[in-house]
Amino acid sequence: MHTFSEENYLRAIYRISLEGTTKISPTAIAEELQNNPASVIDMLKKLTEKKLISYDKKKGAKLTEKGIKTAMDVVRKHRLWEVFLLEKLGYGWDEIHDIAEQLEHIHNDELADRLDKFLGFPDYDPHGDPIPKANGKIATIHKTTLLEVEIGSSCQVVAVKDTSTAFLQYLEKLGIGIGTRLKLLEKISFDGSMTIQVGKDNKVNVSKKFGESVLVG
Repeated sequence: MHTFSEENYLRAIYRISLEGTTKISPTAIAEELQNNPASVIDMLKKLTEKKLISYDKKKGAKLTEKGIKTAMDVVRKHRLWEVFLLEKLGYGWDEIHDIAEQLEHIHNDELADRLDKFLGFPDYDPHGDPIPKANGKIATIHKTTLLEVEIGSSCQVVAVKDTSTAFLQYLEKLGIGIGTRLKLLEKISFDGSMTIQVGKDNKVNVSKKFGESVLVG
């Protein structure tokens, strides 16, 4: 059994690895966890001793097979709890992350399987992130950002990279959620900001950061 802190680190390394980062540095992990780089080094040593990761300064941190399974189990529980909190308890999508972070550390293998079955085996959580299956399989990871869409193209919101409360509340204010149809009307070369059409006729000006944080399909 692993500590909450160890599981959080493994989940962070797993998330960073999915972005295609070739070298996962202590700095990258510290940014993901909003932690002190010095304390990250100490934890990496502990995780190496437990054979959950391999780490050296040149190659960075990499999950072992044992580490991958542990990380995916934590991610699976986290995302299943997010679905449960939103769909069954009525929490907003801006509220569920912090609660799920507490629930993900319940050490009961059968609980996750029962929760998965109760929810109808969902493929994605409320933020559009894929939920790992019990057998380790995982649905398609969405990677195309709104910023990459061609002017005049229509698309659909499939996920969000930024799950902070502030950003999710901003999306709600704009009437944007998973499944919302968008059309990119204009890109401003000066600062990367954009004009988008939300739904049928609502035009909104958004920032470059916004475009980088919304994933579309």
